Amino acid sequence: TKTISKCYVQVTGMTCASCVANIERNLRREDGIHSILVALMAGKAEVRYNPAVIHPSAIAELIRELGFGATVLENCGEGDGILELVVRGMTCASCVHKIESTLMKTNGVLYCSVALATNKAHIKYDPEIIGPRDVIQAIKDLGFTTSLVKKDRSASHLDHKQEIRQWKRSFVVSLVFCIPVMGLMIYMMVMDSQLSDAHTHHNMSSEEMEALHSSMFLEYQLLPGLSVMNFLSFLLCVPVQMFGGWHFYIQAYKALKHRTANMDVLIVLATSVAFVYSFVILLVAMAEKAKANPVTFFDTPPMLFVFISLGRWLEHVAKGKTSEALARLISLQATEATIVTLGPANVLLSEEQVDVELVQRGDIVKVIPGGKFPVDGRVIEGHSMVDESLITGEAMPVTKKPGNTVIAGSINQNGSLLISATHVGADTTLSQIVKLVEEAQTSKAPIQQFADKLSGYFVPSIVAVSVVTLFAWIIIGFVDFEIIEKYFLVKVIIRFAFQASITVLCIACPCSLGLA
Repeated sequence: TKTISKCYVQVTGMTCASCVANIERNLRREDGIHSILVALMAGKAEVRYNPAVIHPSAIAELIRELGFGATVLENCGEGDGILELVVRGMTCASCVHKIESTLMKTNGVLYCSVALATNKAHIKYDPEIIGPRDVIQAIKDLGFTTSLVKKDRSASHLDHKQEIRQWKRSFVVSLVFCIPVMGLMIYMMVMDSQLSDAHTHHNMSSEEMEALHSSMFLEYQLLPGLSVMNFLSFLLCVPVQMFGGWHFYIQAYKALKHRTANMDVLIVLATSVAFVYSFVILLVAMAEKAKANPVTFFDTPPMLFVFISLGRWLEHVAKGKTSEALARLISLQATEATIVTLGPANVLLSEEQVDVELVQRGDIVKVIPGGKFPVDGRVIEGHSMVDESLITGEAMPVTKKPGNTVIAGSINQNGSLLISATHVGADTTLSQIVKLVEEAQTSKAPIQQFADKLSGYFVPSIVAVSVVTLFAWIIIGFVDFEIIEKYFLVKVIIRFAFQASITVLCIACPCSLGLA
């Protein structure tokens, strides 16, 4: 008997089905090559050969001579089939041992592990020798009932609707309260600039300035130390802090629980410190019955939350669009297949409906007019027109006759076909496309990885800078009070130090938007 080995070759430069046919046709003619199967989307060829006659490197060379790039893949475990089963009727460890030992003795089963607690079996097998139906039958023969673990075909893990809703709500809440805060801010700025103009042109004394300032409506004190401006800002800030920032607080809490600092931690720190500080300052001013109104930062949280929740919302909308396309692709897959048994001269002996995951390589599948092709395969009998627009984008149906290849998910139109399955399960063209798109979504661009790495250091370093700022200004204030007095009319050192450190925190927040 000739020993037959199997190798996998990565093939680059294939553009369409004719490239696949070209490689398969030419390599089959070569001595020592038993069979070859090429998957276009995965860019992989599976070759069975006689090692006494030809080597994998020579096979790759043959493909290169046809004008394609080819490298031999070392880790050939990728061709193994994996099967997840639910096994019912096991009562003790001896049942588990019975199933495991029987399957491991079965030719073609490479690995088998059965868990009694979860009733699950995990099996690796060689699809050349054995298939999922044979494995299920072997377990049934032992007296247990078994079924496939149902795959989630709805692609619900790709659904971003809930996140989109959540961030949109967060953005709208923040925006509603942010607009009046911005209005108040702009009004104050305009009035302040007018006052300073009056001061320079009319040479008013600072007492007169103070009097004019406090006569403004927003500076009017409702209670001693509580101005209309601060009261309104506080009222507008509370709902944003509670509802707009809710998701940020949850995320930040989770991050801190795992001892990491992410963007959310920085946002929560900045907004909370600004809010709590302003609130405390107001209470102190009211307790002191202060004449001058304290400087508060109630405008910070709404503004920050608006920008950042808008960013998150847009990000999820973009993700949702790609995922929607993916979910549509997944929904194109057939769920069932009709497997037939052929007698001599291609006479139909029997047919049965099975789950598409149970189709094995080499099975004969019957596809009726209007039916979807459940797997990739080669036509053995029948003539028909097939709509392959889901893969090729070509509106006109393609003629299929014996020897032609068909693609899973495409629609058979007028004739009944018998096909021999070549690529099943995760190897079909459609599954490969879905896998590629999913990988593209989950993998990160190098610059993104770099940004993530940076932001890991970014957050703690900003917090550190902010704390340093706080203490530096407190020290400067106590050592040389004139500096602060010269530049600012604020008499309280701590207050100014806090202002400086909050400023550092708040400025760093949108900065990390740049990082993001």
